[in-house]
Amino acid sequence: MNHNTPVPPLSPRPLRHLSEVNRRVVTAGRLRATGVSVAEANEQCRPGGPWQQILPGVFLLHPGPPTSEERLHAVLMYAAREQSAGVPTQPGAEEPHRPVYADAMITGLAALTLHGFSATPPLPSLDRIDVLVPRMRRLRSTGGARIVRTSALPAAEQVTGLPVAPVPRALADAVTELTDAGAVRRLLTEAVRGGHCEPAAVVRELNNAKLLSRPHVVDAVDSLLAEGRAIAEDRLYRMVEEYGLPDPVWNVDLRLPGGPHLGGLDAYWPEQAVAVELDTRAPRQGHRQDDDELWSEYARKREHLERLGITVVHITPRKLRDAMEQQATVVRTALMASGDRDPAAYVVVLPR
Repeated sequence: MNHNTPVPPLSPRPLRHLSEVNRRVVTAGRLRATGVSVAEANEQCRPGGPWQQILPGVFLLHPGPPTSEERLHAVLMYAAREQSAGVPTQPGAEEPHRPVYADAMITGLAALTLHGFSATPPLPSLDRIDVLVPRMRRLRSTGGARIVRTSALPAAEQVTGLPVAPVPRALADAVTELTDAGAVRRLLTEAVRGGHCEPAAVVRELNNAKLLSRPHVVDAVDSLLAEGRAIAEDRLYRMVEEYGLPDPVWNVDLRLPGGPHLGGLDAYWPEQAVAVELDTRAPRQGHRQDDDELWSEYARKREHLERLGITVVHITPRKLRDAMEQQATVVRTALMASGDRDPAAYVVVLPR
């Protein structure tokens, strides 16, 4: 066969057991497994041919631009060690083939779009799709795939049947490529306001990615933490209302009569001497000493209050989001147990 010999389209019959998208996007290895050699595949990809190679070792079995779904699968096929699930149990069976992409997941802006973010571009407008792989994989960014490496892959989340990085990791990978302060702020705000994750998880990933040295990221994080505290306070109000707890006094400072300041509290029940404190700390790069000092301050305040007979319930925003009923039970138990304790020391309660 020479380059002037017409090549008829190869029969799709050997691929009939694949799912619809995987009849359109396949790897060179899967083509070989169905009897199509590399040379035959390359012939089909000549100009004007019925196929095209969209990434190294990945073929699109139709002419024209790929769909967003095809691009996502192609990037994963390029980056992953593909395995297969749903293999037919009997010869001739036509159960749908479902690709299992080992050691690769969509991340960055594409992942956030798949998670349902409105502040990210639609998939068709992305020139490249980020894919997260282990650091030691021998891959390079090419075409529509940008390789992002990590020493420890997070557990992927399945979104529309695709492995996708969790929101905090996807955010960090997206922010790495963004220089627009407004875009960064919108993404971080939507992550928290939309209930995708807690601020501490976002800041932890940004810290791990060494992004907290960039001024526009630091500014966005400050807004994020303020947003996160406001949301946590709102959930605390809802917990008290929805689970029928007695009304506390909100956002107060405690002092000993004529004595020192004891600290601020998010909620306090004076008759029962029970307090709730929200822990909204988040790790910050280069501030380990500050973080340790803040935690020590939390611990000292709690110990001091408890020596005075005041029960302190420590709640994280994540617990309020994921286990509000359980946290309400903890607070209710502390309130009910107050009658079995010695009376607390008298303290002055002031608005904060």
